[in-house]
Amino acid sequence: MSSFEVIGAERVPIKAWVKGVPIEDAAAQQLRNVAKLPFVFRHIAAMPDVHWGLGATVGSVIATKGAIVPAAVGVDIGCGMAAAMTSLTAAELPDSLAAMRLAIEAAVPHGRTDNGGKNDRGAWGGGGPGLASSLAGGLSAIVAKQPKLERPAQRAPAHAGTLGTGNHFIEVCLDEADRVWVMLHSSSRGIGNAIGTRFIELAKAEMRRWFVNLPDADLAYLPEGSQHFDDYVEAVQWAQDFARANRELMMRATVAAMQASLGIAFETGVVAVNCHHNYVAREQHFGESVLVTRKGAVRAREGDLGIIPGSMGAKSFIVRGKGNPESFMSCSHGAGRKMSRAAAKKTFTLADHAAATAAVECRKDEGVLDETPGAYKAIDDVMAAQEDLVEIVHTLRQVLCVKG
Repeated sequence: MSSFEVIGAERVPIKAWVKGVPIEDAAAQQLRNVAKLPFVFRHIAAMPDVHWGLGATVGSVIATKGAIVPAAVGVDIGCGMAAAMTSLTAAELPDSLAAMRLAIEAAVPHGRTDNGGKNDRGAWGGGGPGLASSLAGGLSAIVAKQPKLERPAQRAPAHAGTLGTGNHFIEVCLDEADRVWVMLHSSSRGIGNAIGTRFIELAKAEMRRWFVNLPDADLAYLPEGSQHFDDYVEAVQWAQDFARANRELMMRATVAAMQASLGIAFETGVVAVNCHHNYVAREQHFGESVLVTRKGAVRAREGDLGIIPGSMGAKSFIVRGKGNPESFMSCSHGAGRKMSRAAAKKTFTLADHAAATAAVECRKDEGVLDETPGAYKAIDDVMAAQEDLVEIVHTLRQVLCVKG
């Protein structure tokens, strides 16, 4: 039995897994605007971490036929999670994880440089990991069609294996048996942002060209069969591949830093997951071929492993999908924000943040106050609201967190 609520019905209904989890009016209105679009298929699925997002709602699953909305994917294309169980146990970790955190921060470019610039492999000194020839060739083909992407494309190799800023993170966690896990969250970085921004602009230009009136200008779309549609699908697929490779590179660098810090070797990959939560894919649902856009949502077909992280001071979960068709076989991508970054900085003090992260080796300064646990919804409530979407395989608790 599905536990969704119907929170609005425009051209299609909105089915939301939000029992016990608040949804703000702005997010509900965004969902209603999407539900008015003529090419949305059957219904919209809203996950329990749903909240207002730039362009389109975070925590939404939108299936379409005949068109795609670039802003519904967003500019953090391919953003997702990776996690790996290691052969380490909690007993093998030192009492203080400060040296390990510093080792990881030294190994993986993250955040911003001291002068405020964005960190990449070049800023770290020396070149970064080279892109696979297949990825480099694909990017060249995309730039040939979209010359405005040339400058960010030139920076892409320096972004390979880098974390970025905002809510991106690397964590060391312990599961219910005190086994050590490595978990991280990142995306396609600057090149993905440039691709998303470029095609959102092109979609808006098409709407103006054809005098299309929309409930929200950010819902500008690209019709299937048009040149921009084909170019976008190619570019977004490349960005998704880049994001996956980026997470793999960071996972290797993080594990190497941990091994160097501990002075021991250990195995990884006993259970490993690498999944997107900002992307689009062609899938079969309700007997039809559709384009499924997940913005802040994870694919959860029956048996699929996924990752649902809490905030930096809460639990996270490795989950297995139940293949619920009503959610387009999806689940939430995390706890979801309950307040904006600006509001979090006004609401919480450094003392609040230190208390909330007392058990975690992490930064406790103003630079991460907008990511403090209180800025997010309660992860237990989020999990309870989607019991018919996923089952919990492992419960993880963070002991170390590196923030972008």
